[in-house]
Amino acid sequence: MPNAALELDSVTRRFGPVIAVDRISLAIEQDEFFALLGPSGSGKTTMLRLIAGLEQPDEGQVRIAGEVVTDLPPYRRGVGMVFQNFLLFPHKTVAENIVFPLRMQKMDRAQQQKQLGWILELLHLQGLEARYPNELSGGQQQRVALARGLISRPALLLLDEPLANLDRELRSEMEVEIRRYQKELKIPFVYVTHNQEEALTMSDRIAVMRNGRFEQIGAKTEIYTNPASAFVAAFVGHANRLDGQLSEIDGGLARMNWAGGQLLVPRPADAKSGDRVRYFIKHEDLEVTAAGLNGGGLNGHVANDINQVSGTLRDIIFKGQTANYIITLPQGTDLVVSDTPRTITLKPSDPVIVRWPAGSGACFAAEGA
Repeated sequence: MPNAALELDSVTRRFGPVIAVDRISLAIEQDEFFALLGPSGSGKTTMLRLIAGLEQPDEGQVRIAGEVVTDLPPYRRGVGMVFQNFLLFPHKTVAENIVFPLRMQKMDRAQQQKQLGWILELLHLQGLEARYPNELSGGQQQRVALARGLISRPALLLLDEPLANLDRELRSEMEVEIRRYQKELKIPFVYVTHNQEEALTMSDRIAVMRNGRFEQIGAKTEIYTNPASAFVAAFVGHANRLDGQLSEIDGGLARMNWAGGQLLVPRPADAKSGDRVRYFIKHEDLEVTAAGLNGGGLNGHVANDINQVSGTLRDIIFKGQTANYIITLPQGTDLVVSDTPRTITLKPSDPVIVRWPAGSGACFAAEGA
C-alpha cells in the first residue's frame, strides 16, 4: 500500500509449540483508526508488541512509514504506546509524567514546555500539572497516559485495552474522546480490545483475530453486517444461532430445516442440499408480536418472504432505550429479540410470534460437519 503508516509482511511469532501470531500481513493507512478485536488468547496483544518492538518476530518484516524497523528497539521506532494499567510514575507529577518521552529524547526544556502546553490543552488537563497520579480520577489518569503517548507526535500510536479498568460511563465518554483526538491529530491509531462495542464505536476498520490469524478485516459496518465466518457472526454483535440442514437451494437463498420447522436463509458459500449449517440472525433484526395478531399461531414457517416462528414470552429484560424479549420456542430453543420497550401489554407466559425477513442474517457450513 503506497504511503502506508504500518505494514506487516508475513509476521509470525512462536512461544514454544504455540503460534501466537501466524503469518500475518497487514497495511494500515495514514490517519486511520484501526482496531484489533478478538477474545483473550487470540494474538492481538502479541501483534501490538511486535509492532512496538517489545517482541521480535520469528519470521516476517515490520515497516513503519516505509522504513523497515523489524530489528530496531522500541525507542527508535517513533511509536507511542498507551497501556491498560496506564503505568504512570507515582512519584512524578502530571507534567513530569507527560514530558518523560521528550526527556528520553533529550529535547531541550523550552521545547518540552511548548509541547506540554499543546498536549495539556488538547486533552483538557490544564491546572493538573502539579498533581500526582494518586490525586487524579480514573479518567484524568487515562488522559495523562494518552498525553504521554501523544506528546512526541509519534508516527503511530498503539493502545492496549486502555479503557478496560474504567467504569462504564467513563469508558463511553473516553471512547468518543479518543476518536476525537485521533481525527484531530491525524495520527494512525492501532487499538487492541476484546470489547466489540469499543471497536465499533471508535475504529474505521477492524481486524477480527482468532488463534493468531485474521478471521476478517474490513470496515466496521462490513464486519457487523456481513460476517465472513461463523466465528465473526457469533463474536461481533448479538445474534441468535439456529442449527439445521439445507433442503433446497435457489440462487442466493436456501431453505433450512431445523428443529422448529423451515426457514429461508442466505445460501452459504459452496453449500449444497443436505449440508449441515449454522444460521445467525441478530437480535435487532427480529420482531415480536402477540400471537393472534396478523395470523398468529405459525411455527417454523415462511410466508410472504417473512420467516415466522411461534413461541412463549419467557422474560423481558428492560435496558432503558431498548428491551430484550426472551422467547422460548416449542422445542426448547430460546430466541432473543431486541426492540424498543412496548406500550402494548406483552407479559411473560404470553404466546407470541417472532418474524424477520426471509434471507436475512448469515449462514455458514457447520464446523466439523
